[in-house]
Amino acid sequence: MLEQIKLFFEKHLSLPSPEVVAEAKLQEALTALMTEMMTMDDVCQDVERTKILSLVQKCFSLSAEQAEALMTNAEHKRQQAVDYYEFTSTINQCLGPEEKIKFVKSLWQIAYADGNIDPQEEYMVRKIADLLGVSHTDFILAKLCANPNP
Repeated sequence: MLEQIKLFFEKHLSLPSPEVVAEAKLQEALTALMTEMMTMDDVCQDVERTKILSLVQKCFSLSAEQAEALMTNAEHKRQQAVDYYEFTSTINQCLGPEEKIKFVKSLWQIAYADGNIDPQEEYMVRKIADLLGVSHTDFILAKLCANPNP
């Protein structure tokens, strides 16, 4: 009987593992910065939103519904944030240099999605790259790789 009670509590009241919590927080941080990129030029276009959903699904192996839910939560979190540190500190703790460069490339892909790089978009990618410790050379290479019309 005690074993059944113990199993019940383990099954229904157990906390998620620290790895699961860290992964969810990382996904939210990355997606929040992606949604910030979408709003930088003050025009949220469907093509940018579609690009973010595609990147989120691909990067995190999520279904369309899961990606949409993550994006909604991340947008809410982004709207409440006062700066980028909340997100970049999580990314710095969880990702290595190569993964950070891939993320900067993703930001460029979102910026290029509408066919126009706005100065505010370029500023944001530069700022995020600096906060993540991505070198200027890697910042430029990511931009060149993300450009659909080289």
